[in-house]
Amino acid sequence: MGKLVTIKNIERELICPACKELFTHPLILPCQHSICHKCVKELLLMLDDSFNDVGSDNSNQSSPRLRLPSPSVDKIDRISRPGWKRNSLTPRTTTFPCPGCEHDVDLGERGINGLFRNFTLETIVERYRQAARAATAIMCDLCKPPPQESTKSCMDCSASYCNECFKIYHPWGTVKAQHEYVGPTTNFRPKILMCPEHETERINMYCELCRRPVCHLCKLGGNHSNHRVTTMSSAYKTLKEKLSKDIDYLIGKESQVKSQISELNLLMKETECNGERAKEDAITHFEKLFEILEERKSSVLKAIDASKKLRLDKFQTQMEEYQGLLENNGLVGYAQEVLKETDQSCFVQTAKQLHVRIQKATESLKSFRPAAQTSFEDYVVNTSKQTELLGELSFFSSGVDVPEINEEQSKVYNNALINWHHPEKDKADSYVLEYRKINRDEEMLSWNEIEVCGTSKVISDLESNCNYAFRVRAYKGSICSPCSRELILHTPPAPVFSFLFDEKCGYNNEHLLLNLKRDRVESRAGFNLLLAAERIQVGYYTSLDYIIGDVGITKGKHFWAFRVEPYSYLVKAGVASSDKLQEWLRSPRDAVSPRYEQDSGHDSGSEDACVDSSQPFTLVTIGMKKVFIPKSPTSNEPENRVLPMPTSIGVFLDCDKGKVAFYDMDHMKCLYERQVDCSHMMYPAFALMGSGGVQLEESISAKYLEYQENM
Repeated sequence: MGKLVTIKNIERELICPACKELFTHPLILPCQHSICHKCVKELLLMLDDSFNDVGSDNSNQSSPRLRLPSPSVDKIDRISRPGWKRNSLTPRTTTFPCPGCEHDVDLGERGINGLFRNFTLETIVERYRQAARAATAIMCDLCKPPPQESTKSCMDCSASYCNECFKIYHPWGTVKAQHEYVGPTTNFRPKILMCPEHETERINMYCELCRRPVCHLCKLGGNHSNHRVTTMSSAYKTLKEKLSKDIDYLIGKESQVKSQISELNLLMKETECNGERAKEDAITHFEKLFEILEERKSSVLKAIDASKKLRLDKFQTQMEEYQGLLENNGLVGYAQEVLKETDQSCFVQTAKQLHVRIQKATESLKSFRPAAQTSFEDYVVNTSKQTELLGELSFFSSGVDVPEINEEQSKVYNNALINWHHPEKDKADSYVLEYRKINRDEEMLSWNEIEVCGTSKVISDLESNCNYAFRVRAYKGSICSPCSRELILHTPPAPVFSFLFDEKCGYNNEHLLLNLKRDRVESRAGFNLLLAAERIQVGYYTSLDYIIGDVGITKGKHFWAFRVEPYSYLVKAGVASSDKLQEWLRSPRDAVSPRYEQDSGHDSGSEDACVDSSQPFTLVTIGMKKVFIPKSPTSNEPENRVLPMPTSIGVFLDCDKGKVAFYDMDHMKCLYERQVDCSHMMYPAFALMGSGGVQLEESISAKYLEYQENM
């Protein structure tokens, strides 16, 4: 009975961190945490779908990105033919955040197949299920309906049997009679643990560096050839001794643990009381602020009302005076009655003062001036300083300095990367990064909060073409600092399109140098140009060397970015259709085109000045630390076409509307936009002449977990 209670008390150790349910076929991740097989697969599929789901909006599923092969020169006529398309049930992404530690783990090329199944944990879960079921019977798998209660399970057949069925399917004198059988169970595991890398080899060694079982082929020529390994029996003995020793130590300290649990209960109660007291104190402080604000509000409103009453009284008096100037009214009417006086002495006695009043009224009529001002500009309450102070209202920092967001190292692309720094003399225990979306009418939404242990964080799931505000505050113990100044970043106008340079289609390895990752290309003159120098007698123009992306686009909105090296002489970048690429890539490379003749009157950007408002390609010219904006196809007016070259340049392609735009990534500002014919498949296109280099912008992702040795 004691064992039963123990099994029931370990439920929290048997819960998958992803689905929050009991483990089902748990797998061991590289970070040594376990997760259900189905949960790993669902996580990978979810990340893979979110990575590839690129439509006109983040929530629009009608315009997915199609991963299609790049055109080959010899089969360019079949360029629109779709290529390999992955099975929707086979995840391609192999990196995902572990639900247990939230660090990114990389499963490598084999993906899920390279993970070990945690049979020990699976067995414990099964024992827990049996204890929780309170001896619920496991039925025979081979009985005809109705099935009988099983009495034993065969580990070789992976099935449970009643006595009769076991005798039938395991007759004496046969090989099956030698099968291993145990009590009724639903947990079947192989007798021998096989290597995930070499499926026909059994596990017989333990890699001390990677902390995982391996086979002899892994040690001889696999990923563990240079690692220190030990025999499985030695590893079993060492680990079991360490684990037993640690367990014995904990059991021997049971009274100390119970004492500390009691202390923790007291601390929880004290924390509850102190928290309520802190809330009451905070409410008192805010109520004092409310009282001050109410008092100031009442005073300000009284002053405004008094001024309003005084001005209205003046206007009322002035209006009554002017009404007296009307015929048969007021002063004019009284004067008309005085004129009826026939006694000269009486008339003169009254008319003298009346005449003075009439003259004043006449002058007032000639130069009308309101008796008071209608504007209340002097009564506008200036709360800017108080608003800023209230915005920074926080707890006493007790020396915890405010962290500062590093604007140069913070950026946004497919995700947002926020970096901040904090004085080393006052290192915080943790930070809270806050962010929120700013609507177009500058309406502020509520802040989202993320607790961070380091000084950087990657934020995902941001909407396209939106402004986001970021700020961070530091925590040291239970004290937090005020928030940092806000950083405003604008997300790209469309989801980020992922591709690499194509090393096959039109790639000239004599002039272009492509790195192994295929995300950087450099242009070089090469030795062949020197060998051909003796044939150059007059001015000579070399042709552009083109290189394109390895993924085509047929629909939806897409955005990508790249950096041009400052030393680059001439780089052209943009988009081109499959038929235009056919024309460019099939052109004889050594022939001198009229377009490049000295006196042809055409320059390298002439194709961008095409009078056709919708063409199947658009390229902008970049070089000598400048960006040259193409001439407008609809206007001949002079424009400022030469701009400083941004650190990074973005390209926004909207296939549905037939539009392409180029962006300054530093400020997410559109530099140039025009129509483009997207009736054919479109590809990211680049061309280089002379010395130069292009680097594709790297997607923002969390750093891989650096596993620590804790053996």
